[in-house]
Amino acid sequence: MEVDNAASAAAAGEPSSGAMAVEKPRFEALTPSEMNSGKPQFRKVPVPQHRFAPLKKAWMDIYTPVYEHMKIDIRMNLKARRVELKTRQDTPDMSNLQKCADFVHAFILGFDIADAVALLRLDDLYVDSFEIKDVKTLRGEHLSRAIGRLSGKGGKTKYAIENSTRTRIVIADTKIHILGSFVNIKEEQALKLHSDLHTVLKSSRS
Repeated sequence: MEVDNAASAAAAGEPSSGAMAVEKPRFEALTPSEMNSGKPQFRKVPVPQHRFAPLKKAWMDIYTPVYEHMKIDIRMNLKARRVELKTRQDTPDMSNLQKCADFVHAFILGFDIADAVALLRLDDLYVDSFEIKDVKTLRGEHLSRAIGRLSGKGGKTKYAIENSTRTRIVIADTKIHILGSFVNIKEEQALKLHSDLHTVLKSSRS
């Protein structure tokens, strides 16, 4: 009879009289500061000379989302010519530090604040960069002509590629930077983007 009672109690999820119920330990989630023994994490983003003036003009637009929304300390180190980022005690997520670094880096590359700030809000964005010489070796006037073809009259070619692939493109001298989403850009769209860019470049005479 006692065996039957114990079996029925176990089936019902009740502890038997001969055993004590054991509670599973519960641990609170670690804060970002606790993950590194209380030491802050840092990121440094170098700033080229020609981006000093735009950075100074847009500083508050960069500072506000980084400091107030992402809870990351940010400052401009004029001597070292770089933007320095650091986690705080109240930083809610360790990934915020890298997101902020990517956001600042995207602006330094030439993307508008309105486009770069999406890197803080979405997890699947990335910046891809390549040089014109990676597609075709061009020199002198041929190189300048190829850069002009990429942009098009009034930027029409660049805007058309951006709209068809849901990306943002920055043409900085001989370098091309692309800001896009892994989710929104399907594989064939990404291939189309690079195909369009490469077709324009290869149409240039060497």
